[in-house]
Amino acid sequence: MFSVTVRDHMMIAHSFSGEVFGPAQRLHGATYVVDATFRRAQLDADGIVVDIGRASEELHAVLAELTYRNLDDEPEFAGMNTSTEALARVVADRLADRVQAGALAGELDSLVVTLHESHIAWASYERPL
Repeated sequence: MFSVTVRDHMMIAHSFSGEVFGPAQRLHGATYVVDATFRRAQLDADGIVVDIGRASEELHAVLAELTYRNLDDEPEFAGMNTSTEALARVVADRLADRVQAGALAGELDSLVVTLHESHIAWASYERPL
């Protein structure tokens, strides 16, 4: 399996519901380094997995929809703990929608989105395309 990863970042504000989150139940900010890894079994006719420039642009566009937002105020996240794991899935699903709409040419097999919460902790979500 071949893969190409592109990286960007996003800054959000949010809070959590549940004692397990301790002080993070209060409104706080988070800056995530976000990796999107595109995978395919065979390289395309040009010898690539995906155009890195286009993949970077699409990831940036997805993250721009979330950056500088208080996710607690966004109706689509109502009642949801926007944990690192949950946000990895949101970003992956939105990126997959763009891929399936033809934003990136080629027959990609899967996508993995990883949100790095810090230099020692991160979470990923993998999905087929």
